[in-house]
Amino acid sequence: MTRAIVTGGASGLGAATAARLSADGIDVVRVDLGGDCDVVLDITDDGAVAEAVDRIGGVDILVNSAGIVGPNTPLVSTSSDQWRAVLGVNVVGTVAMMRAFVPGMVERGWGRVVNIASMAGKDGNPNLSIYSASKAAVIGLTKSAGKELATTGVLVNAIAPAVIATPMNDDTAPDVLAHITSLIPMKRVGRAEEVAELIAWLASDRVSFSTGAVYDISGGRATY
Repeated sequence: MTRAIVTGGASGLGAATAARLSADGIDVVRVDLGGDCDVVLDITDDGAVAEAVDRIGGVDILVNSAGIVGPNTPLVSTSSDQWRAVLGVNVVGTVAMMRAFVPGMVERGWGRVVNIASMAGKDGNPNLSIYSASKAAVIGLTKSAGKELATTGVLVNAIAPAVIATPMNDDTAPDVLAHITSLIPMKRVGRAEEVAELIAWLASDRVSFSTGAVYDISGGRATY
């Protein structure tokens, strides 16, 4: 049976993705800091990630959905600690999971990695400089890893959603949320289930000639 690991699997995009992959008969392991998950894991802790590999074993699909928004504040008001916190989860944590689980995929000759980036990583959202920079890093990481692994049978792609109705956006300042929603031609936010459909496709063998790519799911916001 195909196995998948979904970070941030207790809620939001992670939970929706886990449910969608399970519907395809995939054995899904949901990891998160707590809540409704299968394995409690801090992806920024290298030791804990190494232990998780021993506990979970090999997987065929890795969906890096764990992420935090960080402060809604102008760049000049941000602190180095805030930068380290957001980059630690969104970038370093994503890298840690790839380092841990991709080698097994390469050994078996098949694997799918789907990294969750954001339209913020392409456009840059005002007062969200840390989050925007972190998601730009995820895009660059995906492009680089996709090229490195292109002949191994392991495909690495990313998605770049516009604003999605998830708990992660509950703390987003109303004016910021209104601004980024106004940029969407469909004039609505996306649903987690809609994003999960795209992730499920990228995690399948229906995709065979795409790697290092970024797929927008933005209600028309992305035009490039």
